[in-house]
Amino acid sequence: MEYRNLGASGLKISAIAYGNWLTHGSQVDEEAATACVRQALDEGITTFDTADVYANTAAESVLGRALKGERREGLEIFTKVYWPTGPGKHNDSGLSRKHVRESIDASLRRLGTDYVDLYQAHRFDDSTPLEETMLAFADVVRAGKALYIGVSEWTAEQIRAGAALARDLQVPLVSNQPQYSMLWRVIEDEVVPASLEAGMGQVVWSPIAQGVLTGKYRPGEDYPAGSRATDAKGGADMVSRWLRDDVLERVQRLRPLAEQADLTMAQLAVAWVLQNQAVSAAIIGASRPEQVTDNVKAAGVRLDADLMAAIDDVLDPVVTRDPSLTSSPHRDDLIS
Repeated sequence: MEYRNLGASGLKISAIAYGNWLTHGSQVDEEAATACVRQALDEGITTFDTADVYANTAAESVLGRALKGERREGLEIFTKVYWPTGPGKHNDSGLSRKHVRESIDASLRRLGTDYVDLYQAHRFDDSTPLEETMLAFADVVRAGKALYIGVSEWTAEQIRAGAALARDLQVPLVSNQPQYSMLWRVIEDEVVPASLEAGMGQVVWSPIAQGVLTGKYRPGEDYPAGSRATDAKGGADMVSRWLRDDVLERVQRLRPLAEQADLTMAQLAVAWVLQNQAVSAAIIGASRPEQVTDNVKAAGVRLDADLMAAIDDVLDPVVTRDPSLTSSPHRDDLIS
């Protein structure tokens, strides 16, 4: 496993993090989820990402139980706050002082820990003054309930504004968690430069584009049984954007490039994300332990310039790059 600093901070995290967004407490049972976490630990993954909204708080509880008994100092546990949880009443969402304070305490109980290493604003909250939000996050750090703070899917303008306030409070933002893959590159032109200015690293989600970059979806063919495209609990909605024949046909052209690099398609996709020096970690998910083992092999892989150029040549017509698509909140990725 490769370990990288989280942004400009001194915190080191595994370059491949394990996330339980669409799996724990939802798509897979707890026994399978625990097996994946145990495999992640065996493979050297020390960084685990979750959020209070995943499976309406159940994912945090599953992760907490799966990590029980591990040496806490050897782990980096991340969670997030913003989306509605519980009954979804008027103060059960957002980034108000009330919701942040109540949410961190509830997350810690579910995770079975005294603190999280990173507490993240899961989206930008237009209904709460940014000063209130940043002060609430700073207070969480000063109370010892989180060591670092970050954001997820904030625009460049929002990142700059939040980072300036955080610096004034002497509790700087250290990370952003955006979607990023060979197919979805909207952060490159604006968000990444703004983050670098602020000393923030990218902890990216969906590096294999909801499984599309594994090559398992083929143009003109039925979706594989049990795949995300057949999941009625939300997975199918998320992957649908990529299931066009023009995208799937281009993805199949990556197969010989992966073979040339002696990588699986999934490993190529994760390794590609990690080539970006602004990326501190790529988050993978899994429903089976062997998926963890496969993806972890991308850590430390270096793709040469010719291969990177060949990937661009293949995918360029179907890549999404528009920076305006980095906006908060996205209704279609409610639980990402």
